[in-house]
Amino acid sequence: MDSPSGDRLDAGPLRAASRWRKPELAFWLLPVAAYFVFPDDLALLSQIAITALFVVSLDLILGYAGIVSLGHAAFFGVGAYAAGLLAKYGWGDPLLGLVLAGLAAAVVGFITSFLVLRGADLTRLMVTLGVAFMLYELANKLTSITGGLDGLQGIEVKPLFGRFAFDMLGKTAYIYSVGVLFLLFWIARHIVHSPFGLSLRGIHQNVYRMPALGTPVNARLVAIYTVGAAYAGIAGALLTQTTQFVSIDVLSFSRSAGLLLILVLGGAGCLYGGMLGAIAFMTAQNFLSDLNPQYWQFWLGLLLIFVVLFAREGIMGALRALSARMRKGRP
Repeated sequence: MDSPSGDRLDAGPLRAASRWRKPELAFWLLPVAAYFVFPDDLALLSQIAITALFVVSLDLILGYAGIVSLGHAAFFGVGAYAAGLLAKYGWGDPLLGLVLAGLAAAVVGFITSFLVLRGADLTRLMVTLGVAFMLYELANKLTSITGGLDGLQGIEVKPLFGRFAFDMLGKTAYIYSVGVLFLLFWIARHIVHSPFGLSLRGIHQNVYRMPALGTPVNARLVAIYTVGAAYAGIAGALLTQTTQFVSIDVLSFSRSAGLLLILVLGGAGCLYGGMLGAIAFMTAQNFLSDLNPQYWQFWLGLLLIFVVLFAREGIMGALRALSARMRKGRP
C-alpha cells in the first residue's frame, strides 16, 4: 500500500483503524430501533438521516481536508433540483435520480474547486458564498424551470425498485434514507481510513510540508471537494424524493450556516461526530419548537453555548474524554 508520499506503507495500522468496533455497530442499531419505537415520527427521522448525510459531506472537506465552506448548500440545491426536474419530466426512478443528482453536483463541485482552492480560508469562504449566492439568484430568476420562490412542484417519484411506493406514513422514505446514508457512510469510512484519507489529514495539519513528501496537494483537495459535492447533491436528491417538492431554500445561506453549526456541535474530523450533531440539533429543534413556538431559538442558542463551553470539541470530543476517564478508572 502506498503512503501519501508515494512510498510503501505498512497496511497494519490502517487496517486496524478501518475495523468496525462495537460502539459503531451499536450506533447503527439505533435507526433500526427508532423505526419501531417512533413509528409516528418517521418523517422527522428521515429528515435527520438526510441531514446526517449532508453533514458527512461537509465533514469530508472541512474536518479532514480543512477546506472551509459557507456555501455548501450550493451542491445540496443542485442535487435537489436535478432530482426534482428528472422526476417532473418522467425520470422518476429514485436510484437513477440519486446517481444523476450526485453526478450533477460533482460536476459543479469539480468546476468550482479550482476557484475555491486558489486562496486561504477567508478567500475560500468568500468564493463558496459567491457560488451559493449565484446559484440561488439563478434559481430565483429561472421561474419557468425551478418555480422560483413558489418552488418546484409536480414531482412524481416512482416506487423504489418498482415495488415500494413512498407512502404517507413515511416508512419507505425512512428505510430508503437510512439505507443510502449507511451505504455512503461506509464508502466515506473507507476513504478516510485509506492512504488517500491519511494524506488529507496531513494536508490539513501542515499543507506546506506535504508537497515535500511527494503528495499532490491540489489534486487531492480537488478530488475530495468533488466527492463532498457529490455527497451533498445526493442528500439534496433524497430530500426532494422523500418530500416530492423543492423549495428555493435548499440553496439558502441559512442552510449552509446551519450545516456548519451542526458539524461544530457534533465534532469535525470524525464522521460520527457530524451525525451525532445532526441527531442532537434536529431533535432539540423539534422539541423546543413544540415546547415554546415563539422563543425556541433562544433556548436552542443557550443549549449550543453550553455545548461550546463544556465540550469544545463537540459531542464526539466529550464522548472521547468520557471514554478516556473510564479507561483510566479501570484496574
